[in-house]
Amino acid sequence: MFSWKWCALYAALPVAIAWLLGQAAIADPEQRGNWRDAIVLLTLGLAVDLRWFERAWPNGLAGWGKLLLVDAALYGFVAIRRLHGTGFDFHFRWSDWKTGLRELAFFTPLVLGLGLALGFLHPHGNALHWSMVPTWIYIFIFVAVPEELYFRAWVQNLLERRVGRRTALAMTAVLFGLSHFNKHFSRGTAHFNWQYVVLASIAGIFYGRAWRDKRRVPASAITHASVDAIWSFWF
Repeated sequence: MFSWKWCALYAALPVAIAWLLGQAAIADPEQRGNWRDAIVLLTLGLAVDLRWFERAWPNGLAGWGKLLLVDAALYGFVAIRRLHGTGFDFHFRWSDWKTGLRELAFFTPLVLGLGLALGFLHPHGNALHWSMVPTWIYIFIFVAVPEELYFRAWVQNLLERRVGRRTALAMTAVLFGLSHFNKHFSRGTAHFNWQYVVLASIAGIFYGRAWRDKRRVPASAITHASVDAIWSFWF
């Protein structure tokens, strides 16, 4: 399955990201965000959301392509751009669990009521099972952390410096919701899943609140992974 085209793309993309963010670090030492940051974030966001690179991977391994993009962006924003205030590390704190589960408790009744009213959620009678733990871990690593890095540590973080905390929270939540417009539909479909967009936008508010409480990606990722795990098992 080896392809020189995909090999060249995956070799060039991290270099391009590092170069752009290196120029951004020089041109924007106050880290208020500029067009170079926007180009990197827009390219990465569209690549994941529109599944540009999925054809490079065998079935079931597309998640590794997503992680490679995350690694390239991490190198660019952390090592080259040295963006501060992201709150990304792999050291859990008790405050992460406290904040993450608090926002989960606030969000759950709201999304259940609205999701059932919109006909988007459909309850299933699954019992508690040990497989919930590895499922939660998988979602945390492959879904929650990459998405929280992108939307909270980078997008919301940079927007806050331009438009303030509240507006940045709202804008990021809407962008997060819109990124779900084509989820759970086959590739190439034009169907706009507006119910998912609405619920994901609301979720984005609570994920953003969890992140900005102490500016910690693990906190918002805990909320995010817990919501997705509950959905996958019971709805």
